[in-house]
Amino acid sequence: MQDNARPHVARVVTAYLDTVGIRKLTWPSRSPDLNPIEHIWDNLKRRVRSRIPAPTTIDELKQSEEWQNIPQQQIKDVIDSMPNRLMEVMRARGRNMHY
Repeated sequence: MQDNARPHVARVVTAYLDTVGIRKLTWPSRSPDLNPIEHIWDNLKRRVRSRIPAPTTIDELKQSEEWQNIPQQQIKDVIDSMPNRLMEVMRARGRNMHY
């Protein structure tokens, strides 16, 4: 599953996936991003930005260890919410929803 972001649909990427035999789901443009990792990335970004002082270099970011500090229960909760997210998308007929 990929959204229609430019890096995902670039000719070189498409050609590679075809070459190695990876099938892709058809994904409508402007569809909600249902990938659970997006919510984890958002949480990680907020955690990093809340640090005082906030990291300003890659080395400082690596030393912050925020990724390891995300509770596993939070990751599980996001993944477990997928059935509800799918139902919400169907109810909204692909339009905006609260997730």
